[in-house]
Amino acid sequence: MYWYHGKLRESQTLELHIHDPGLLYGATVFTTVRVYDQSLDSSLTNWAAHCDRLLLTLQAFGWREPSWELVRQGGEILAATFPILRITLFADGREWISGRLLPPDLTVNQKHGITTTLAMSNLYRSLPTHKTGNYLSAWLAKTHAQQLNYQEAIFINGAGNWLETTTGNLWGWQNGSWWTPPLTEGILPGIVRSQLLKHLPLVHESPWDTQLVRGFEAIAYTNSVVEIIPIHTVHQPTGSLQYNPYHPSLQQIRELF
Repeated sequence: MYWYHGKLRESQTLELHIHDPGLLYGATVFTTVRVYDQSLDSSLTNWAAHCDRLLLTLQAFGWREPSWELVRQGGEILAATFPILRITLFADGREWISGRLLPPDLTVNQKHGITTTLAMSNLYRSLPTHKTGNYLSAWLAKTHAQQLNYQEAIFINGAGNWLETTTGNLWGWQNGSWWTPPLTEGILPGIVRSQLLKHLPLVHESPWDTQLVRGFEAIAYTNSVVEIIPIHTVHQPTGSLQYNPYHPSLQQIRELF
């Protein structure tokens, strides 16, 4: 079941024209929403923030806006069944909303943390400040990590600085304060990231170079679906780094959900 172009569809397939730019080039923009209490109006759902981010990208690309009323209608229908909605917009204004369940291992990962590796240096997100349908590099990086028995991958830039995971923004704790990579490094301005910058008492936006990452006591990543996931191990060619997934500082972020 999904919503497409003003209608609810009972199917597992979506029919697109063979010359559709969304199919050929990944010419879509999307956002992934976690629906709390089956309500788009919940403050934790952040529906307006997700729509605003979509609109900013549409305006930057010069694409047609969808019928926001239809986007809302489809979202409300699917929110009654699914806690996660993926809202995709095409360049001509069509909307496509699909739903899914929460990851089955989410609670375990939130509690005990995960292992990650650094992505290959030749992989980077296209148009990193926008969430476009061209997510091949992120998919390749995460798939390669999973083949090596890691659960996530962290993108790096040409200088070797850590940027973000394939699905979320990074946070690190040391010397009594939080640190996160700045947008100028070429990362996605996540919805949760924006909220945390407003509510956490002290956050340093600074490049995550080799020296900085070695000094963290705890690190984690955030996104709208998983909220916060600690990272206890980061594999890298020079040796793995270990962090405390039970660090008390992580509770500061958990409490915001």
